[in-house]
Amino acid sequence: MSTVISIQLVLPEDKVYLAGSSIAGQLVLKLRSTLVDPVVKVELVGRGYLEWKEEDNPHLDYSRSTVCRNQAVFISKEHYFHISDGWLDSGVHTFDFNFSFPPGLPSTFTSKIGFISYFIQGTCSGREIVLAKEKKYLLLQGTFGNNEADDPLVVETRKDAVYLCCFGHGSVVLRMYLEKNIFSPGDHIVFVTDISNRTCKYIRKVVFAVHCIVLYKGVNNRGEQRSLEDRSEVTRLESRTNTGPFQIMRVIGTLVLPKPLPITSTRMENEIMSFRYELVGTSNLPCTPSTMVAPRLSPCCCSRTPLPAQCSPSPCP
Repeated sequence: MSTVISIQLVLPEDKVYLAGSSIAGQLVLKLRSTLVDPVVKVELVGRGYLEWKEEDNPHLDYSRSTVCRNQAVFISKEHYFHISDGWLDSGVHTFDFNFSFPPGLPSTFTSKIGFISYFIQGTCSGREIVLAKEKKYLLLQGTFGNNEADDPLVVETRKDAVYLCCFGHGSVVLRMYLEKNIFSPGDHIVFVTDISNRTCKYIRKVVFAVHCIVLYKGVNNRGEQRSLEDRSEVTRLESRTNTGPFQIMRVIGTLVLPKPLPITSTRMENEIMSFRYELVGTSNLPCTPSTMVAPRLSPCCCSRTPLPAQCSPSPCP
C-alpha cells in the first residue's frame, strides 16, 4: 500500500496565461504514514511536436512515403521543495509554487499535424521511486509588441460571369473594408462589405471566415528540410443578403477571434511552425462556373494577419 494517498495541483480554473506573465499554485500532498527522505517537486514544461507523411518520390510508379518530424522545447523549469528534518508526517501537506513565463513563447496550439502544449507536473518520490504524480495542461497566449501604424484596409475585386444556361454576361464586384489592421486574440473584427451585383440573378448569401494558415517545418528520414502548409477555419459568419439583379448591398459583420490563438509569425528562424491569417469573404456567383478571388487584406493578430476576399460559384437555381 502506497504511503501517498493523493497528490493534487491547485491552479485557477480555465485561465489563459500570457507569455511574460507568471503562474502561482499549490501542490497538495496527502500521506497515509510518515515518508522519509521524500523528494517533492513541480515542473513547468512547454514543447512542440509535428509529424506528417509525404510521398518520397511522386515521379515513381509505386507509392513510397517518408515521415517528416520536428520538435522543440520552449520552456523547462523545475522547483524542488525544501523538506524540514528530512521527513513528512502523515496527513495533508501544502506547498506553494510560482513560475514565470518568459516573453516570446508561442501560443497553445493543436492540429492534426502538430501541437504546442504547456503543462505543470507535480511529483512525489521516495528512494528514487515515483510514488505519485499529477499533470495539468495550461492555456498560454503568445504576445508580440507591435509598433506599426494601425491603418484602415480596403480591397476590391471584380469577376465577370458567363451564364451557361442563358448565354448572358454580367459581373460581381466585391469590396471589403477594415477600420484597422492590428487585432489581438479575443478581439472583434468589424468589417464592411459592399456587393455590387451586375448580373440578372440574385446573390443569396455571403460567408465570411477567418482562416489560419500554418507552415510546418520538419526533417525527413534522409535529414532533408521539408515544409508543409495547412489551412484551417478559426471562425465564420453566414450572412443572407438576397442582393437583387443590378443592385448594391452593404453587409456589416463582426467576427470574434478566440483565445488562445497563435500570433502571426514575424521571424522564421528556429521555429517549427509559423502562422498567418486570412479573412475570406465568399459570395456565390449564380449559374456560372467562374470563381472570384479578391486581393489580400493585411490586418494583424497580435502581430500581422493577411486577409483576402474570395467568391465561389453556385449551381443554377
